[in-house]
Amino acid sequence: MLYDTVDRAKVEEMVHRFYADVLKDDILSPYFTKALGSDLKSGKWHEHLNTLIGFWLLMMNAEIGYKGDPFPPHAFLGQMYRETFERWLMLFKNVVDTMFTSEIAQRFYKKADILAEQFIDNLDIDEEEEE
Repeated sequence: MLYDTVDRAKVEEMVHRFYADVLKDDILSPYFTKALGSDLKSGKWHEHLNTLIGFWLLMMNAEIGYKGDPFPPHAFLGQMYRETFERWLMLFKNVVDTMFTSEIAQRFYKKADILAEQFIDNLDIDEEEEE
């Protein structure tokens, strides 16, 4: 049964499922293992996952908890491409689709699409490809 509400437990489940998939992905895994390692139970991952849980609770429910800017930690992970973010969105949407009703999923998609475009703009990805 798909969830029709968003709460901490559901977001935590979604974040953990998503990053388990990320670590299996040939395109995305290297970025994350370089920065955080390959064990989702490590201290670095624990901190990262908790930060993301707070982030998505803020995005979806306006719950206070996440503070900061999501971009800076990603600025020095290595060369990224539009395809990197397209893969991130694909995996994210796949997990969201398996967990939430269409109405809730669409809200997640909208936030994720905006976030990906902001990262692409901040990294000047499209300008670099045109050169």
